[in-house]
Amino acid sequence: MELKNEFEVSAPVEQAWPFLLDVTSVAECVPGGELLEKVNNRSFKGRISVKLGPVLLAFEGIANFTNIDETSHCTHVEAQGTDKKGRGTAKANVAMQLIPNGAATKVLIVTDLQLAGSVAQYGRAAGLIAEVSQHLIDEFAANLNRRIGSSSAAAATDGANSSTTPPHPAVQPISAWKLALRVLSNSIARLLKGLTGNA
Repeated sequence: MELKNEFEVSAPVEQAWPFLLDVTSVAECVPGGELLEKVNNRSFKGRISVKLGPVLLAFEGIANFTNIDETSHCTHVEAQGTDKKGRGTAKANVAMQLIPNGAATKVLIVTDLQLAGSVAQYGRAAGLIAEVSQHLIDEFAANLNRRIGSSSAAAATDGANSSTTPPHPAVQPISAWKLALRVLSNSIARLLKGLTGNA
């Protein structure tokens, strides 16, 4: 399954690029994500929790940067994880590209996602997963922009506390059920607009 997402970072490419390569900082912005171990600069172990109604899926695995192109600001990441209760596996090949957009940066992400085991049943509704994926990306982007803004503000201050960052809240599982309800509501709204002839 191929997923295409994009978001904007409120910083120029020169500032956004090194930040997005900082695994520790990025992990703290991923909804439902947690960095377990930084193996080296290109490999890391992590966990991501997704709540689907009453079912909590917790994938643990490893991700590797297979390519980092400093000139074109492109990266490729291969990740794989296993549900802690043995309900299946997930594999993802992720390509990310940063594009200058004035004083900001547009980030394009293409993900090739493969699910196996009983969790694969959730992959049947490809359209729903695509919309949920974009909602998660939007939440990640909001967290990332807040963190970049906090870092920029800290760097602009005088004194020894300029390097501190705000505490990160406890990790909460992604509520895909709530996101699904939001997607359904949006779909119904679009349907009603079409029936009434409103743009």
